[in-house]
Amino acid sequence: MRNSTFLVLAFIVFFLVDSNTPKETYDRITVETERNASGHENAENITGDLDARLNMPGKSIYDKACASCHEGAVARAPHREMLYMLPPEAHYAALTEGLMSAQASGLTDSERRQVAEFLAGMPMGSAKTSEIQSCDFVPVFNAADSPDFGNWGIDTNKRYISDKHSGIAPSAVKRLEPTWSVAFPNSNRMRSQPTLAGGYLFVGTHNGGVYALDQASGCMVWRFNAAGEVRTGISIDSWGADDLNVDPQIYFGDILGNVYSVKARTGDLVWRDKADDHANATITGAPSLHNGVLYAPVSSLELLTAGDPSYECCTSRGSVIAYNASNGARIWKTYVVSDIPVIQGKNAVGTDSYGPSGAPVWNSPTIDASRNQLYIGSGENTSSPATDTSDSILALDLDSGEVNWVYQALKQDAWNIACEGIPTANCPKENGPDYDMASTLLMTTTSGRQLVIGGQKSGEVHALDPNSGALIWKKKIGRGGVFGGVHFGMATLGDTLFVPVSDKPDGRDYESDGTPGLHALDAESGEVLWYAPAPHDVCGEKNFCAPGISQAITVISDKVFAGGMDGVMRVYEPDSGEILFQIDTAQPFKTISGLEASGGSFSGGSGAIAANGRVFLSSGYGIFGHMPGNLLLALKADN
Repeated sequence: MRNSTFLVLAFIVFFLVDSNTPKETYDRITVETERNASGHENAENITGDLDARLNMPGKSIYDKACASCHEGAVARAPHREMLYMLPPEAHYAALTEGLMSAQASGLTDSERRQVAEFLAGMPMGSAKTSEIQSCDFVPVFNAADSPDFGNWGIDTNKRYISDKHSGIAPSAVKRLEPTWSVAFPNSNRMRSQPTLAGGYLFVGTHNGGVYALDQASGCMVWRFNAAGEVRTGISIDSWGADDLNVDPQIYFGDILGNVYSVKARTGDLVWRDKADDHANATITGAPSLHNGVLYAPVSSLELLTAGDPSYECCTSRGSVIAYNASNGARIWKTYVVSDIPVIQGKNAVGTDSYGPSGAPVWNSPTIDASRNQLYIGSGENTSSPATDTSDSILALDLDSGEVNWVYQALKQDAWNIACEGIPTANCPKENGPDYDMASTLLMTTTSGRQLVIGGQKSGEVHALDPNSGALIWKKKIGRGGVFGGVHFGMATLGDTLFVPVSDKPDGRDYESDGTPGLHALDAESGEVLWYAPAPHDVCGEKNFCAPGISQAITVISDKVFAGGMDGVMRVYEPDSGEILFQIDTAQPFKTISGLEASGGSFSGGSGAIAANGRVFLSSGYGIFGHMPGNLLLALKADN
């Protein structure tokens, strides 16, 4: 049985759709759940009346001019569920001067605006539209301030930043205070982890902008416009502090599946590549950079599109692409599902069913230079038959992309959104639990043993031998679920592994209670050292609030920084789990532009990051039933 709270989850777009649902009802349910999931509990920014929404001028224009391509007829056209994730300004820009300007040439400016507003579910200008204040001085890119870490996971995805690199004494962590904040225009979520180098802060946004900000003040140095939301972390070239003439590049992906390289000094585009021809392909994990090669993970939102009974489900496959970082030339591409999907039969309404598919790579790859290997975690299959590479950790050869070994944590996990509620036409026969593998890390214990460790949405943590993929230990610490278990990055300090657990209620019935919060494990044995439960009394009147930790966590200056789904960033003592410091970001902050902005749920891959005496927080997940927000907050302490 499912409960009523399930309806507020954006993931569950098609909860009430059955295999015989007519198109009109499908539209209505899609709108209702998208509205609920947007994070707006009232109709200030979302058209609240469903009949009014479905009869908006933009709906009929979309049906006439756009639907034939964006609802399955054109393979490379993003499906409507992907378009819903972009703000209206992004749609309008695409229709007027971007990728869709030729296709929209027959529409008037008013019609383009109406289509943009229908797709986004909110009028243009609903979000704060003031651009970030440009710097009133000319910030000089300081090449002597070379990056301490250029990848999302910092060092083999261990997410550890020493006090030397952070510039923050361990004793000063308790004294952190806000020093500046910014809110990005036309955005209601923040999902990108910043990268710091040259005195600049680089970060992606919901509105498709990638910004370079002055670290000290937050003012804008330059902005680059991507084709869609940039939720990935930003990677950057490495260089020596004495290489003052360096011209580094930054790297990232967008929600429409494009990978980019941009000049760090100027924001000028170097190269761009569409990572996969599939319409639902997306880039959610930050690309990893090593020895001049960029490794980009490819995932897919086809699991949402599958809720449409008329959709031919499913043909997307997770993959990793290796690029020449300097020019974007592809070196290799490896699919997690090696077989090309073919017709397996027809679903209950007579639509062709394809498979095998899925096993997306949601998170950033882990580099193992000593073994010349790359580690990735995969998600569930999205259609039958299930494969032996879903819900797995895979080791790939850095040079060729050849798969060296596979460890499968859970077999027979084929699932998509059609399986929720009453299973509908495109639900795979396996109807699995959807237990993706989160990001992997590589660590060396004090005894010299090396381990590849992955967390899973099942609530299990797996430690493997990096040479063979053999299981060393496995520990279940969370209840698990669609939004349960381990979602994104873990962190290490010495022999201690810190594991965030979400276990957010999802309407499913479970045999055990959830254990949301922070768990500390002994990396050698997997034994639990301590558990700090997520506080349950902090949500109050906050809508879409929940206890638990879904965000990637970071150890900074020997303290564990963990952002909660309640919008609170907490700092934990690593030996005991005692909370040393906390700040609620789901409250108004005055930005450098003079506007007020607030954060929301911490979730996704945008963990805390630190350098030059400051800690930077991206707050506001704003999708999948989490609190929206639009805040980049800088904290500083007097050491």
